[in-house]
Amino acid sequence: MPFSVGLTGSIGMGKSTTAALFADAGCEVWDADAVVHKLYSRGGAAVPAIAKAIPEAVKDGAVSREVLKKILQYDPSILKKLEDIVHPLVAQDRKQFLALSASDIIVFDIPLLFESNGNQKMDAVVCVSVSPDIQRQRALSRGTMDLKQYDTILRKQIPNSEKCDRSDFVIHTDTIEHAREQVTEVIEEIKKRIIDA
Repeated sequence: MPFSVGLTGSIGMGKSTTAALFADAGCEVWDADAVVHKLYSRGGAAVPAIAKAIPEAVKDGAVSREVLKKILQYDPSILKKLEDIVHPLVAQDRKQFLALSASDIIVFDIPLLFESNGNQKMDAVVCVSVSPDIQRQRALSRGTMDLKQYDTILRKQIPNSEKCDRSDFVIHTDTIEHAREQVTEVIEEIKKRIIDA
């Protein structure tokens, strides 16, 4: 049975970059956001059920994330409907990935790991972290949100300090070199745990 690592972190903390570093080091990485993109795309498994439950969110045979975001802003109660459709499909994809994996360490890149209690299914949790100033700068430099949207997202997430406290490892992503060193250390520590188990 492979060792399951939950990788999490708030917006702008460098989680995607850190996931890529784990992949470069030979770990298999399952990306929750990528799975949701696949489920929402044309022919995706979530499209028929979303078209039935929230028809205005489906355009040209795919779920429009922009339209969905607007609908959720006006009617937050729709989130429950959406989660009831998407969460089981995401869980099914994760289970399939795990079954087909040949790696001894699998990294599950899940932004809302603690918020969804996904940490309970992991052998260890890694949280990425950086100073609030760098975090804000990174998130806003993407050009996909303004300060108000950024603050709204932050309010919905568990505070970074709490995520770090609840994690087995914290990776500081101030520079790529520093992050890479820490990823190597985490992998070495996990390999020791696997041998000792």
